[in-house]
Amino acid sequence: MSQEAQIRHVYEEWHRAVMSGDLSGLMVLYADNAIFESPTVIAQFPERDDGILRGKAEIAKLFERNFVNLKGEFTDLHRTGFFSDGRVLIWEYPRKTPGGSQVDLFESMDIENGLIAYHRVYWGWQGVKALLRVQGEQRT
Repeated sequence: MSQEAQIRHVYEEWHRAVMSGDLSGLMVLYADNAIFESPTVIAQFPERDDGILRGKAEIAKLFERNFVNLKGEFTDLHRTGFFSDGRVLIWEYPRKTPGGSQVDLFESMDIENGLIAYHRVYWGWQGVKALLRVQGEQRT
């Protein structure tokens, strides 16, 4: 598979797996030693105050929890495309969409050998509010 095809595969399959709650389909996209960095790490694992997970096993636990705890926040997310230089893949889930508003996220992934090696997620204000709601629900 060409580098361009690998990037497109990750872009399309990552979104499909997240939208359908397909944990195994999602995890095949990550390298064994992948790193994941996001505020959702702290929301789901308060003891991990650096917001970083290392390895597929830790990342899988996060998504397993996210599929349950953030289910109402991530329904039919809208994207408009991606940018890649062949190594870094980026896209946005914008706050404003043709159908209204959604959680606003910016995904950045380093791709090595067709797999996600380093994944960073930047959250906009709507996303932060969703995380705060989840944290409040988990504490009550």
